[in-house]
Amino acid sequence: MKTIVTLALLSLGSLARAVEPDMNLTTTKLGDGLFLIMGPGGNIVLEVGKDAVFLVDDQVAPLTPKLKAEILKVTDKPVRFVVNTHWHGDHTGGNEAMGDSGAVIVAHDNVRKRLSTEQFMALFNKKVPPAPEKALPVVTFAEGLTFHVNGDEMQVFHVDPAHTDGDSFVYFKKADLLHMGDVFTPAGYPFVDLGSGGKVEGFIKDADRALAMVHDKTRIVGGHGPMTDKVKLKAWRDMLATIRDRVAKLIAAGKSLADVKAAKPTAEYDAVWGKAFIKPDVLVETFYQDLSAKK
Repeated sequence: MKTIVTLALLSLGSLARAVEPDMNLTTTKLGDGLFLIMGPGGNIVLEVGKDAVFLVDDQVAPLTPKLKAEILKVTDKPVRFVVNTHWHGDHTGGNEAMGDSGAVIVAHDNVRKRLSTEQFMALFNKKVPPAPEKALPVVTFAEGLTFHVNGDEMQVFHVDPAHTDGDSFVYFKKADLLHMGDVFTPAGYPFVDLGSGGKVEGFIKDADRALAMVHDKTRIVGGHGPMTDKVKLKAWRDMLATIRDRVAKLIAAGKSLADVKAAKPTAEYDAVWGKAFIKPDVLVETFYQDLSAKK
């Protein structure tokens, strides 16, 4: 329960109050120079090589000293690049400190737009103030780009709006590892941030895109939760498509939100997916709002 509440508060931007002093980060070695760093915020992939220290996402601001300490355990080189998978503070909270230390922050165009202006997260009825100048991406892209460092290729590409309108994947070609950000949350139902341009359909399209590019042995990192694989992603994608179809059918039949909730379109999946941050009724309401909106 602590983790669920913490993640909710992190999404609100109440980072200093949400992170407790005893919260730590854990680092797992995935291969030569490749590491997964996990904690109360978003999952981080760290690559260390002859050319650069490369990060995907950078946790929450109060844990930046601990993040730097984790990095120091494997290298004394400075972080050269940070790629943000989207704008939320549990994935970009370390941007300011990393940028101030000389790292180049990279993200989709919409990540910079949202970080540089006040945002409103309807799920929490909370305003999120603009980020400091040092926290803003200094390199942005519309479609994608590739980093040629450390004898590897890190392919970064924008995907259909799902969690937000600035979602990006990062694929480590040599390691055959895909970081999907919060477009994939293997521990539970997704958070569709409608106010940030998120879309239900985007989650399914993006899962299909990922499934088309990965292999049976590809390691997949979601925004939160354990590292997983193609089988788990396919099950998650099919679950979302089934719930979408059920909610859309009820909407087409003229059912109200209360009717749709009463029909429990998520029931068969709740035991596996419904115990994390997004609860079944929240997911159904979000799906209803998005699928019933005029396109």
